[in-house]
Amino acid sequence: MNKIEHIGIAVKSLKESNSLFSKLFGEAHYKIEAVESEGVKTSFFKVGDNKIELLEATTKDSPIAKFIEKKGEGIHHIAFSVDDIEAEIARLKKEGFVVLNDTSKRGADNKLVAFLHPKTTNGVLIELCQDIK
Repeated sequence: MNKIEHIGIAVKSLKESNSLFSKLFGEAHYKIEAVESEGVKTSFFKVGDNKIELLEATTKDSPIAKFIEKKGEGIHHIAFSVDDIEAEIARLKKEGFVVLNDTSKRGADNKLVAFLHPKTTNGVLIELCQDIK
């Protein structure tokens, strides 16, 4: 793993949260993008060298909707950039981590993504991200 790619925050309202985080960071989000396969709409902020991703559910049965129903708004995941996501998935499986998807899939912000089950990472949902070239 190279670095923290972004921190994902589950929110009920992207519109309200974009306003709040724009005030907090002193600048507007730079991108809004829907990821239909995950039932989510995302908004990205750049904070120095880091990114914050806000996630709003677009369907009642999406992972974000279930997360907010169970835990409320807040930090949903930490994403790490990797150079070769398929090799990293294989390595982590060998190390005993449970990967939620067998292969990477297309995510937001021009990335291939995969997730590690929080039961194997001390309760933290970990996302692996690789730039799509």
